[in-house]
Amino acid sequence: MRNRRPRLPRTRTGQRRLVQAVMAVCVLALLPVTWLYASTADRLRTVADAPAAKIAVVFGAGLWNGEPSPYLAHRLDAAAALYRAGRVKVVLVTGDNSRTDYDEPDAMRAYLSRHGVPAGRVVRDYAGFDTWDSCVRARKIFGVDRAVLISQNFHIRRAVALCEAAGVTSYGVGVAENHDVTWYYGGTREVFAAGKAVLDAVFRPDPQFLGPRDPGVARALAAGR
Repeated sequence: MRNRRPRLPRTRTGQRRLVQAVMAVCVLALLPVTWLYASTADRLRTVADAPAAKIAVVFGAGLWNGEPSPYLAHRLDAAAALYRAGRVKVVLVTGDNSRTDYDEPDAMRAYLSRHGVPAGRVVRDYAGFDTWDSCVRARKIFGVDRAVLISQNFHIRRAVALCEAAGVTSYGVGVAENHDVTWYYGGTREVFAAGKAVLDAVFRPDPQFLGPRDPGVARALAAGR
């Protein structure tokens, strides 16, 4: 039997309904992105005008041969600049350490230490498997209720929106990047990730791993007084 190909409507009424259906799907797909832009419109800053906050949160962005990827290095550079300027006191680095041979938080702390941030001012979250997990853990595990978040421009709105939903009053510092293949991939990925962000903000699921409270941030702040 021959495969029957779907046929487009032949009548004007059918064609109009098809166009309307396609438009409705497009609108629904863009609603989460619209929410991200609307909810974070007044929360974005640069390194130069970021508000003073005790804590900066840097989200993981991959390792290359055990070292921070270029995108992650740029995030860490921004955090180091905020620390040197006295805008933040402690940096919480959150990333993936689900395998013994892959350790984002330790690599992030080592990089910051080489760029002027004392190791004692860097606190590691080893279970920041995605943005929502990192935000919830910052609040529930490390006791962070206000922070400056650092990520690339295409990701920072989602990070701010999710941390706000998790109970962390947040300002975002977006790191600019050249529009290379990685940038376009990241921007496209955000369109789809926005839908999950809405679900996370509404239903507020527990992270993959929660665990006991960690006093690392409080200790680092106390040591810096």
